[in-house]
Parts: sequence; structure tokens; C-alpha cells
Amino acid sequence: MGKIAIHAIYDDEEPLVLIAKELRSKGIKVKDVFSPFPIHGIDSSAFEGLSGFASIIGIPKTRLAILAFIYGITGACLSALMMWYMMIFDWPTDIGGKPSFTFYMNMPSFIPIIFESTVLCAAVGMVITFLLRCWLLPGVKAKNPDPRTTDDKILMIIETDEENKSTIEALLKNGGASEISFK
Repeated sequence: MGKIAIHAIYDDEEPLVLIAKELRSKGIKVKDVFSPFPIHGIDSSAFEGLSGFASIIGIPKTRLAILAFIYGITGACLSALMMWYMMIFDWPTDIGGKPSFTFYMNMPSFIPIIFESTVLCAAVGMVITFLLRCWLLPGVKAKNPDPRTTDDKILMIIETDEENKSTIEALLKNGGASEISFK
């Protein structure tokens, strides 16, 4: 038998969270949830294992923090290199009596610029990463299966076999789903 996708639409996040926990406890995998707002705990938490936080639908932990760190370090290194080149190597100038023959002697005055460029590069890099990761580019068709999830509905997608269809449908109806469809 083939796989089918069950789309369950909810009006509120509380019944969705409860039924998602019940489905996970029965070994049924929730593929994805589309929501117009963040639902606390639906994805894995940074404190997983420390305070009892865990992902409700089993989404693996993201590695975006590593990218933000790399973008920030890149910004710090590029700004330090730029200041060394301009202020020490290319055109050393005596500004306010500060020595201009070594980078480390000028470091206190360079710290604000390094910090700001670190934040700028991390922010711009994360925006570009977000747009590419979500494929939000001009002319690209939306991957959202139901346009109502950008307004006021929450959609849960479950992929399962044909023989589990009726069991899952009954669980979703009892769990407060306002609409259930099969794709």
C-alpha cells in the first residue's frame, strides 16, 4: 500500500499541541506544522534535556547558530583587517596622541567598530540564509499547502500508510481538528 498525507486544520494551537503529543506517543510521525505564529515547543529547544524541554513533533535541532557565529567572526576579522590596513599600514595618522605603529596599541579605539561590524555581518548573513533556506526568492512558488495558514489557521501534515488512515482520522477528529483532508 502507498503512503498518503493527512492534512488536519486547527483553529487554535492548544488542541494541536495536545494531539501532536498523543500522536507522537503512539509512534505516528508528524511531518510538519504550518502556523501564522510561533507555537512554543513545536521545534526543539536550545535547552533540550536540561529543563525537560523537547520537540513536540520531532523536528531536529537546527544548526543556524553555528552559521551566525561564522558570519559574526567573518565580520570581526574583516573589520580588524580593514582598520589595520587603513590606520596602521597604509596611512598611519596620529589622532589624539594615540600611537599608530601597532594594531594592539590602538585596539581599545577599534573595539566599537569591530563589534558593530560583527553584528552587521551576522544579521545580514542570517537574513540571506533565511531567504535561501526557506526559498523565499522572487518568482518562486510558495510551498505552503494551504494559504489560510498565513492568516488564522494551523495545518498539521501527517504522512502514513493507507491502513493507518482511519485510526489517525479518528484521533484527529477527537482532537479538535476543524477540517481533515487526504492528499
